[in-house]
Amino acid sequence: MSETENTEDTRPEGEVQGAADTSHDFDHADPLPNAKDFQISNPNNINPDVLQNISVTLSIEVGRAHIKIKDLMRLTQGSVVELDRIAGEPLDLLVNDTVVAQGEVVLVNDRYGIRLTRVVPSTDRLKTL
Repeated sequence: MSETENTEDTRPEGEVQGAADTSHDFDHADPLPNAKDFQISNPNNINPDVLQNISVTLSIEVGRAHIKIKDLMRLTQGSVVELDRIAGEPLDLLVNDTVVAQGEVVLVNDRYGIRLTRVVPSTDRLKTL
């Protein structure tokens, strides 16, 4: 060992070599959360102002079909895929892939729309979450 090499650890006990400085300046940071921030809220007391800006995906499902990949590969323009719904059955209105209502197709100013004929009760919707 050379005389210039020092293998003795001169740091205070418990300090790790190469450890980053963990002191922080909290004067400009967001306030730390407190116990109230972590309380379980009652779902019936949700602030409607908070919910208004949450985005959801809304989709309409006409029906479904299960086919084999070999049949999928044979599809061409003009092919017909048979769905699992009977003509005239209500369509499903889904929010984030959860059925929330059913309805029928309507035309609104040259665009398709859906007139709701049945809305799934909120208690049933919560069961699917």
